[in-house]
Amino acid sequence: QVQLVESGGGLVQAGGSLRLSCTASGSISSIDTMAWYRRVPGNSRELVALTGGTTMYSDSVKGRFTISRDSAKRTLFLQMNNLKPEDTAVYYCFARLYGMVYWGNGTLVTVSS
Repeated sequence: QVQLVESGGGLVQAGGSLRLSCTASGSISSIDTMAWYRRVPGNSRELVALTGGTTMYSDSVKGRFTISRDSAKRTLFLQMNNLKPEDTAVYYCFARLYGMVYWGNGTLVTVSS
């Protein structure tokens, strides 16, 4: 079992930056993949960035967002720079271990124009 808690969301002007954090507890040593997803109301959840055996970014955030984990692999970060109004969404932390997936409750990011 893994529990995920996101933090760091908020309101920021276009061009600004935010850093999201996701703190994991439980069987964190068995996590093989962690990721950030986001959902705009009325749309499906979309992958933003992923880290595990590889690191991937969606085309819409490539060059602006950076995903990372701390050395203890307990916290996942998403550094978001040059934010755009279209980045406004609820951002969710994701973890996978032994084929099971876990989600946090999400943190809202609002980018004003």
